[in-house]
Amino acid sequence: MKLLMIEDNKSVSEMMAMFFKKEKWDAHFAYDGNEAVEMFNEDVDGWDMVTLDLNLPGKDGMQVSADIRKASPTVPIIMLTARDSESDQVLGLEMGADDYVTKPFSPITLIARIKALHRRADLAKTTPADQPASTVSSFDVQTDHFKLNTKTREAYLADKQIQDLTPKEFDLLKTLAQKPRQVFSREQLLQLVWDYEYYGDERTVDAHIKKLRQKIEKAGPQIIQTVWGVGYKFDDSGVDAQ
Repeated sequence: MKLLMIEDNKSVSEMMAMFFKKEKWDAHFAYDGNEAVEMFNEDVDGWDMVTLDLNLPGKDGMQVSADIRKASPTVPIIMLTARDSESDQVLGLEMGADDYVTKPFSPITLIARIKALHRRADLAKTTPADQPASTVSSFDVQTDHFKLNTKTREAYLADKQIQDLTPKEFDLLKTLAQKPRQVFSREQLLQLVWDYEYYGDERTVDAHIKKLRQKIEKAGPQIIQTVWGVGYKFDDSGVDAQ
């Protein structure tokens, strides 16, 4: 795994460097926002993972996240933040991060989070290069207007591909689409989509739903519906009416 850790605290970077070395990961370090964006852009397609501190000199972590996401819509990003405000954490997710870890954190916890996110992202790279992705295998989830392939990590609405889904967004869409019109609470989605406890931080789901909806709307009508006071459901029955 080629990993970019963006962290202005060199003690934290040096500590994590030892853990990354033990995992045999190719870890690189940036210590301010401007340096981070420059390093990332030097090898946009080569990075497998980014960890990003929000409190950075030069350029704020939120802007760094936005710049990285603009260059690469799918590279996994984990925020590292000492901020306690839920609004900061949710804003970071809305700016393109896939996950966050609050400081102070256990190195073992961060390693586990990285591995869990990387497993999902790695599935997107298994499609044979000599075959069109949409023909590698049949679709695992298919309704009248929607289809999804877990091997190629592709999803289509009205035969138009939903582009640039992050690993978490894809898994969230799959979970909802597997049971059309079934209402899932935020707590249920946290348990089904995330591999670890979020300790009731249900706004994480809302932030990912918001980004997922934006990408769906580029392909066609909205198929993720809010059930007020309960949660969310997948429903493509209104696609013909659009």
